[in-house]
Amino acid sequence: MITKLDSVLLTQKKFIYHYKNVRWARGRHETYLCFVVKRRDGPDTLSFDFGHLRNRSGCHVELVFLRHLGALCPGLWGSASGGPKLSYSVTWFCSWSPCYNCSRRLAHFLTRTPNLKLRIFCSRLYFCDVEDSGDSEGLRLLKRAGVQLSVMTYKDYFYCWQTFVARKERGFKAWEGLHQNSVRLARKLNRILQGS
Repeated sequence: MITKLDSVLLTQKKFIYHYKNVRWARGRHETYLCFVVKRRDGPDTLSFDFGHLRNRSGCHVELVFLRHLGALCPGLWGSASGGPKLSYSVTWFCSWSPCYNCSRRLAHFLTRTPNLKLRIFCSRLYFCDVEDSGDSEGLRLLKRAGVQLSVMTYKDYFYCWQTFVARKERGFKAWEGLHQNSVRLARKLNRILQGS
């Protein structure tokens, strides 16, 4: 498992603060990334790992994840004894969509690693207010690289709450505007991706 994880589970307060899909997300300068890694070990078995990361020492969280990919996905590049490459499916739930530079580096990595499939669910879109911005172009690069990009909906927040949050039997309670903001952001993401 990743050694630099803050803990296995996020606190309720931290999850809501960083993942709340508010229109103006002032003060949220970190990006959190909750992940699920799945590998099919055989026709009837599936193994998986999960956790969360955040930005570290000026390094964006997407690149932090790539640094730990070898530990999370053993056999992704084949084994030392020349064994076959294993296939992985990775799902991210990010508090912000990737910036242009991270998108470019991820897209380049994925084109060289066809046995890794990536789905990204975003709570908010990073500096995509102008649809012809560099960050918007980065999202289009990811789409062309085969990444499935979506905005988080109530169902995704509920899943994250159940999977990544130390909830102490407390159920997920939607905040005011969650659905409306998800719909607005999904429309914006769709317009951005259609520009490719």
